[in-house]
Amino acid sequence: MRNTQYFAILCLVMSLIACSSTPPAPVIDRLPSSSKATKVDAPVAKKQPSASRPIYKAGDWRPDTYTVKKGDNLFSIGLEHGYYYKDIAQNNNIPPPYNIQVGQVLKLKVSKDNATPTTNNDGVEITPINTESNAISATPATVVAINEPKAIREPYSDEAFKKPLPTAKPIASSTTSKPPTANTTEAANKPNTENKTESKPTLESAEDIEWAWPTKGKVIANFNEASNKGLDIAGTTGQPVNAAAAGKVIYSGSDLRGYGKLVIIKHNSTYLSVYAHNNQILVKEGQQISAGQKIAEMGSTDSSSVKLHFEIRRLGKSVDPSKYLAAI
Repeated sequence: MRNTQYFAILCLVMSLIACSSTPPAPVIDRLPSSSKATKVDAPVAKKQPSASRPIYKAGDWRPDTYTVKKGDNLFSIGLEHGYYYKDIAQNNNIPPPYNIQVGQVLKLKVSKDNATPTTNNDGVEITPINTESNAISATPATVVAINEPKAIREPYSDEAFKKPLPTAKPIASSTTSKPPTANTTEAANKPNTENKTESKPTLESAEDIEWAWPTKGKVIANFNEASNKGLDIAGTTGQPVNAAAAGKVIYSGSDLRGYGKLVIIKHNSTYLSVYAHNNQILVKEGQQISAGQKIAEMGSTDSSSVKLHFEIRRLGKSVDPSKYLAAI
């Protein structure tokens, strides 16, 4: 009996030794080749914009009124403050040829009621409609509420059977209300959006404009806030001058001293672009312009050399066009 116990113990010890000497199973990578990590030689650089555009968050600096100074005219005042000169004229009841006097106080803020009619490409004037004054207030129809008969439960009898059925008495509701809908619960949970007005676009929402170079040529004069309010681009007479972005022509003529034959395009409530010293103007006021459309031919009117003087104005103030245009 004792020999049997020794033999069992010996077998147990030998099995434990054998297990401890067995090497661990190898680890095999069974992931597909596509999911394995690959060596990255160099980080991929993200495409950066060619020019860092300034971010504006300041409010509108322009005053409500302006006092006319010596040398001013309605065209220059409109350009300096970023307004259409015809809107200023209409706002102040100034008829053509838009003569103003030194010391005259002009209202600059243009109300919607005095907005100048726009003209489409076919020459048809489109007058904005004042939806506030012309809105038709529809009064809902009177809702008839039936309050009778009320259901009254009576025990069955011959007398009750012989009684005539009661007639319904419609009663007009004292307050006007909308007709009830089929699903009153859904109507009650639906938010009331009738009295909400559309939020006006902020200045930040008007900053996103895709600007393009108005012509080809060498920049011979850079922006300088004191001496040069834009870029001067050299070229040849008759060279195409294109719109830097889509918009509406708000000036086409030669009434501003120092600019020669001039085109001004309004792109939104914030930005204007200016194209000066043209030899020939190909667009008219009120015309809608697409980006890249030819608007003039380069020239040397009111200039000593053939060039395009190009400006970008934000709320009437000149800004550096090179910060908005892509690097060449």
